[in-house]
Amino acid sequence: MSKFDEQEKLQIAFSLHQVGKLEEAANIYHKIIERNPKNVDALHYLGVVEASLGNFERAKSFMARSLSIQPRNIQFVENYATILFQIGEYKSALQICQQGLQLNPANISLLYVSAISLFKLKQLQDSLTQFDRLLLLQPDHIAAFNERGSVLAEMKKYDAALASVEKALIFQPQYAEAHLNRGNLYSLQKRYDEAFAAYDKALALKPDLADAWLGRGNVFFDLKRHDEAFAAYDKALALKPDLADAWLGRGNVFSDLMRHNEAFTAYDKALALKPDLAYAEGARLHAKMLLCNWSNFDAECRHLISSVRGGTVTAPFAFQSISASLDDRLQCATLFNKDRYPASDKPIWQGNRYNHDRIRIAYLSADFRDHPVSYLLAGVFEQHDRKHFETIAISFGPDNPSEMRTRLKGAFDQFIDVKDRSDFDVARLLLTLEVDIAVDLMGYTANCRTAIFAHRPAPIQVNYLGHAGTMGASYMDYLIADPTLVPAPQQKYYAEKIAYLPNSYLPNDSRRLISDRLFDRAEFELPHAGFVFCCFNNSYKLNPESFGCWIEILKKVEGSVLWLSDNNSIATSNLKTEASIRGVNPERLVFAKRMELIADHLARHRLADLFLDTLPFNAHTTASDALWAELPVLTRIGETFESMAGASLLTAIGLPELITSTPQTYEDLAIELATNPGKLAAIKRTLANNRLTMPLFDTPLFTRHIEAAYTAMYERYQADLSPDHIYVPQ
Repeated sequence: MSKFDEQEKLQIAFSLHQVGKLEEAANIYHKIIERNPKNVDALHYLGVVEASLGNFERAKSFMARSLSIQPRNIQFVENYATILFQIGEYKSALQICQQGLQLNPANISLLYVSAISLFKLKQLQDSLTQFDRLLLLQPDHIAAFNERGSVLAEMKKYDAALASVEKALIFQPQYAEAHLNRGNLYSLQKRYDEAFAAYDKALALKPDLADAWLGRGNVFFDLKRHDEAFAAYDKALALKPDLADAWLGRGNVFSDLMRHNEAFTAYDKALALKPDLAYAEGARLHAKMLLCNWSNFDAECRHLISSVRGGTVTAPFAFQSISASLDDRLQCATLFNKDRYPASDKPIWQGNRYNHDRIRIAYLSADFRDHPVSYLLAGVFEQHDRKHFETIAISFGPDNPSEMRTRLKGAFDQFIDVKDRSDFDVARLLLTLEVDIAVDLMGYTANCRTAIFAHRPAPIQVNYLGHAGTMGASYMDYLIADPTLVPAPQQKYYAEKIAYLPNSYLPNDSRRLISDRLFDRAEFELPHAGFVFCCFNNSYKLNPESFGCWIEILKKVEGSVLWLSDNNSIATSNLKTEASIRGVNPERLVFAKRMELIADHLARHRLADLFLDTLPFNAHTTASDALWAELPVLTRIGETFESMAGASLLTAIGLPELITSTPQTYEDLAIELATNPGKLAAIKRTLANNRLTMPLFDTPLFTRHIEAAYTAMYERYQADLSPDHIYVPQ
């Protein structure tokens, strides 16, 4: 083939390429290269065609060869960098951009690709700098303004992000992607009406914009409008079936509805599509644990721990159910906090000192209703010393009429419903109320409003009860605990300073009623005779190791049964299958349905003989319920906050002999208590005697202790001293 013929063939290939006849163009490019392996144009544009056909490895090979021949060809550099970015090879794209920018520092295309590559690599400040450099050269680059807004949003600088996106819309009011970005920013700020309007505008301009449907789905999910969330996610997936975030969103809705099997399927799909998708791995494993699906359990736990160590964001609540170190737990909480609830760069409390006659405490929760948090704390709220403390309830949960809700409304000096106010507005309210101590009773549990605390509305901010462990947040000053939960050498694994109560950190209401109903075992399908072990923990706290211990106990205690909560039908079925595989008749597992009245639930504990705790996530409220109902609890300790809760309770009620530290000692003691009626009877007598005389259920004593902790915090703040560990004396 002559030089002239080669050039003619190249022109034909170009023409075919431009009209979309990619296979025909590729064939001609190949023939040219066969004749002349150094035809740089054929090599490069064959790479472009292969990329368009989805053959990315071949595309990279051809484009790299063309650049090796003409390393200073800026057009080749631009194309190669763009394709590397499109296939997610951001580091390689950035490297190629940097090579090209050495040749031409003012190349707009390379500045843009390098800026968005830096964004994808989470090098946010460098990305912002590169966008700013580009915009100095081309002040009307609308895509740069829009993507710059995405960078600022990732940095949690929402006002600046919105200003950048608005700049793009000044230049191009019909730019659908900028309206999408506005919607995302409004959504992050919980400005939902404005978010919907922005998404609607984006979809009016570009009906096939899948990410706008995704955004609508996320807002509907936040608003608990589940059917509309499903519809929006389905629209997004119809347009873009591989949109991992939409699968994650569907999983979140299913999880909210406690349809755990469907949630697991959706999370599994999200993770398969995008293995590094934030939250997907932890959510998937948590859904599996709710189903007691333990296939590949150990390997998946190890992988999740490795992911967290590598910087993948996982919800701390999902992480607490697996065996991980204190260091890993702190890493998980810190990553989550920075991603979801970073400290505001404009804290609204500016260091001013309040001088009130009484210390002003605000308790913030979505659970001022029939909920375990209220069952535990109602008596404390009522027992607060009104001469020295003014208490305010900040409620952002449902206002469902109930006896508990009425009781709580009467327990505070003020009870304020803020469920319809934004996080910032609630923070401003706390500032206006001149709250001295703001107590977060939610942590990272469902329906939390941590962003209120991120605005720093109060001089003292406390993490208490709702979340078992550190929140990893710089703006939370104290964590209320006890010496069992957080031994002094472990303080370095907590972002907060520890306020140590002398007994157990867990409050209890000594007014809690236990029904007088006398249940019969037959009512709950329990055997008339035989030892009844029980554990009413949620299914996500169960795992192969704990269950294996229980199976060994059942094998060695003839005629015994294990009474568990009936959390969901799939978990029940899986547990029965596990029992059968491990050599125990599945009929020896009995499942308790939920009871309408908590007083009746407490009363049925009398039918059991021994409560068996779980590890690494101990029973908390469920163990307290058992002990209040005079049912002994056998626990096993770990090293983390949530794995020491059982030991904390047993220490405070004077039964340290029920605390074990190894699987074997746990099994041996359970078997001994089940086969030695005298020893178990002695334990039960001690529990009955101690229930109203030891500190665990002494609500007035507990209240005085937590007030002493609040007073110590307040005195440090008034003396202009930084938070430090506090030890409340016995």
